[in-house]
Amino acid sequence: MAAPSSVKPFSPEETQTILHHLQQPAVFKNMTCGWPVLRWTAEHLSGCLGNKLIRFRLGRKVEKNTPLFETQCSYVEAKLAHFLSWTQDQPGTDVGPFSEYPKSEYWAYADYKYIALLFQDQPSMFEDVQWSELGFEGRNGRESTLWVGTEGANTPCHMDSYGCNVVLQVQGRKRWHLFPPEDTVKLYPTRIPYEESSVFSQVDVLHPDPRRFPAFQGARAHVVTLQPGQVLYVPRHWWHYVESVDPITVSVNSWIELEVDDMERVSEAVTKAVVFALKSTMSDDNNDDWLNPTEEGVSGHNENMQYLNLALRASAQRQRGLCHSKLTPYPRDTRPVKRDSRGQIRKNSDSVAFSVPFGPHLTPVQSQQEHSPAMRGVTTNDLEVSSDTAQLENKTECDSSLTQCRTCDCADGTSGSSSEDYEESIHTTISTNDLLDCLVHPDVIACVTELLLERHTGTHRSMTSS
Repeated sequence: MAAPSSVKPFSPEETQTILHHLQQPAVFKNMTCGWPVLRWTAEHLSGCLGNKLIRFRLGRKVEKNTPLFETQCSYVEAKLAHFLSWTQDQPGTDVGPFSEYPKSEYWAYADYKYIALLFQDQPSMFEDVQWSELGFEGRNGRESTLWVGTEGANTPCHMDSYGCNVVLQVQGRKRWHLFPPEDTVKLYPTRIPYEESSVFSQVDVLHPDPRRFPAFQGARAHVVTLQPGQVLYVPRHWWHYVESVDPITVSVNSWIELEVDDMERVSEAVTKAVVFALKSTMSDDNNDDWLNPTEEGVSGHNENMQYLNLALRASAQRQRGLCHSKLTPYPRDTRPVKRDSRGQIRKNSDSVAFSVPFGPHLTPVQSQQEHSPAMRGVTTNDLEVSSDTAQLENKTECDSSLTQCRTCDCADGTSGSSSEDYEESIHTTISTNDLLDCLVHPDVIACVTELLLERHTGTHRSMTSS
């Protein structure tokens, strides 16, 4: 195993302190020198994997103004050697099952491959990934995933509910389009396709349809092209769309699960129960491929309700514990509880204000709006004030944006269409997915979650009292 060849700009402890205070995506540079994983090019991995078959996702290189979800892609099982021959596009070479997919028309992606499964017979390779040098003690390739793709390979825009992402680019470049949690309403979230802990956007962020999704024009894209050797940190609840921009790209991703808020776990249980109940009911308009391939399968209603009750019970117990602690006569530190990247409670030792050391070794991923001609001379504070004002106006005019479904695009406080469009829209047939999008809208789920917790604890009030 190769030893680090130079002194890193930040120690593991310093890196963890930085991650604890980062409120936006940022890129670490010069932190992975000497990591053996940097040798993991597609050619090197092909030699390591030999005849092992890997599942590739393939998509057409076309612009449709709609996201290409994983449920809409083609899939093949092939050797990495087949993939490499296909990318070289040389006549007469063995490309295996890729022969049915012209390279000029398709991109391919071996995405979200668990390194622990890929190299279960070569466990020494786990040590090539040295996340411990970033302060994640004991974490290596065993807890990571591998991503190998061609130019154009992409992951639909989505938000991960339960954790943050740390990504190392090994070969080629990937472009990340990131959006802050506050822009969720402008990204038109949907739970179809369904994947637990992931929420997808209905918008094709590279080629948005302004008529269907007018509010997206106000979303603040933070864009960065990740270079080999660089590490990107994506905070919790940040939306991201990822695309490969070089002929072959290889990256390693470690998803750091943070402590899950009880309300969030109940909300996910409610969402799952509703989605599975509606989508498991066959009807003329309810025959789409709605379960993401990453999900294990459809669970029954009884199982989903058991999961919901367990989540409610855990949340109620936590609330009772908090209420009990408030009755104790001992003084408590009332500052918010701070946790590290593993969800562990931090000691209140950082009483002095901490300034993130941005510079040549750590760069923030900036908002594209800050560099557009229309935004010249506008400060970050102005952006924050404008965003808050817009959100307040949006909440007032659209009633907490509950109208943001597939059939209504007034999330930015405007109709976004002419009277003719409106006359046409009121005659549109509502589908099962339209109904589902409204039922599992974040604001609706939050309200249902609160009501369920009140009912579970015996404190529910009359619906007419509010």
